[in-house]
Amino acid sequence: MVQRTFLIVLMALVMLVVLCGCRDSSDDGAPVAADTPGGAVKLFNGNDLTGWEAEGGARWVVEDGLLIGTQGENNAPGDLFTTAGYDDFHLTVTWRAEWPCNSGVWFRYQGPDKAYQADILEYANPECYSGTLYCPGKMFLAMNTDKTLVNRDDWNTFEIRCEGDRSQIWLNGRQVADVRDDTTATGRIGFQVHAGGEFGPMKIVVRDVLLEEL
Repeated sequence: MVQRTFLIVLMALVMLVVLCGCRDSSDDGAPVAADTPGGAVKLFNGNDLTGWEAEGGARWVVEDGLLIGTQGENNAPGDLFTTAGYDDFHLTVTWRAEWPCNSGVWFRYQGPDKAYQADILEYANPECYSGTLYCPGKMFLAMNTDKTLVNRDDWNTFEIRCEGDRSQIWLNGRQVADVRDDTTATGRIGFQVHAGGEFGPMKIVVRDVLLEEL
């Protein structure tokens, strides 16, 4: 009887050790392999801003597993960037916005004058919507003119693929940009909160940021 009890206790201890050893590696805040084909990694861990750095006066917080960006005091703008830079990649970002909104996903960002952005906006002149490809100094390299592609009150998904001088963007499964341009071939990935009182109520909410290097 004593020997049987000892074996039961021993087996319980072994199971406890195994379970502790199988904890989710995302607990340490570092980017982790995502459960997606091709070796994509989660740039946003859902817990905190590890691997990211803020510039400017916007406010960036993590709440309930979501990354949220809003204007700071006096409608202050700002950006949030990865600490690492990337060359060729396939990026998937799931986001939603509270409108009116002027935001976007920066990529191959080297500075405010040398970068690309997949816009999150509603622009009047010329008329274009989220998914439009913006480049500082060159304005819009490609425009999404179909507002029906945007889920204004729900989640949206950008896919951004960069190879060499080619940049492609898909919004909710529909391709909205396919451009060759050599402004920048490498740089950080980030999010923008634009200045302006007219955008004061805006909120950009990000659920997933998955990147596969090519």
